[in-house]
Amino acid sequence: MSMMRLPAALAVAALLAVGAAACGGDSDDDGATATQAAAGATTGGEGGGAGGPVSIVASVPPTDHGWLGAISKNAQAAADEFDDVDFRLLEAADADSQAQQIEQVISDRPDALVVLPQDGAALTPVAQRAEAAGIPVVNVDRLFTAPDAATATILGDNYQIGVLAADYIARRLDCRGNVVEIQGLAGISVTEERTRGFVDELRKACPDGGIDIVARQPGDFNPDTGLRVMETILQAQDRIDAVYTHDDDMAQGVVQAIRNAGRDDEMFLTGVGGSQDAMEQIKEGGLYEATFLYNPNMAASAVNMARLIALGEGFPELVPPEVPRQIIVPAATVTSENVEQYEQYAFN
Repeated sequence: MSMMRLPAALAVAALLAVGAAACGGDSDDDGATATQAAAGATTGGEGGGAGGPVSIVASVPPTDHGWLGAISKNAQAAADEFDDVDFRLLEAADADSQAQQIEQVISDRPDALVVLPQDGAALTPVAQRAEAAGIPVVNVDRLFTAPDAATATILGDNYQIGVLAADYIARRLDCRGNVVEIQGLAGISVTEERTRGFVDELRKACPDGGIDIVARQPGDFNPDTGLRVMETILQAQDRIDAVYTHDDDMAQGVVQAIRNAGRDDEMFLTGVGGSQDAMEQIKEGGLYEATFLYNPNMAASAVNMARLIALGEGFPELVPPEVPRQIIVPAATVTSENVEQYEQYAFN
């Protein structure tokens, strides 16, 4: 996809992905849409089926800043658009506390539950219990590991994030150089897909080799961890040509480590997410050259999907109106050439 076409792709991402998901579907659910799957289930609360407000609870990791902060804000804004939605946003510091939080939510019996899990695998059992209790679950971004853990899923194309990063770095280095990868949280689907896409595409883009990934470490999506990890890598590696980081906030710690070492003229860096800091640094030129993003408005879409499922309705663009089982939001490349087109999507 060309860079010039990417803003339009983001603008229509949800609609395009709805069409693709509706046509393709997932083999595990025999092509049924989320609306169809939820139609025969017992409604969790008294809202959607009784003509009262639809009660929706969203459970997410801490959202005080960054991409997750944008997720929280967009989810609340979407709920505020509807007079018939009673919305609660809950935050959990870790996977265990999030599981306990959702157990309590199940006992409250809302009409729908939106979950961006700390860890998709760890939260799968409690999501399955919510579904078994008749509460439709909309899974956001970090995938559960069983198809019966969610009625619908909306996620960014994290494999494509890795592909775009590999394409950019391979072209920039002409398939020759040493690359460091600073990952997000180890073991979650987002991290694994961003790494897999990166590795797969490097093999395709540079079939004769020439690019060596000389270090790969998780930075936990945390600037302080990114700083410490990069400091250690810089001490061990005499030559680094490029750094692929999985998160723009975390990348700020990586940038600090590189600059503290006086090696920012030696290499360039790419991020993921679309933070305001990253976009400002891309505009300035220098170390930070690119970021790759998908729109955090997926949280707003998740709330809309949860409402429609609870009401037994669907997307009017589909015939008949349904909510698809899965929506995938495509990724975009942001560089100095097009950064001004993407600043509207930036988060603080």
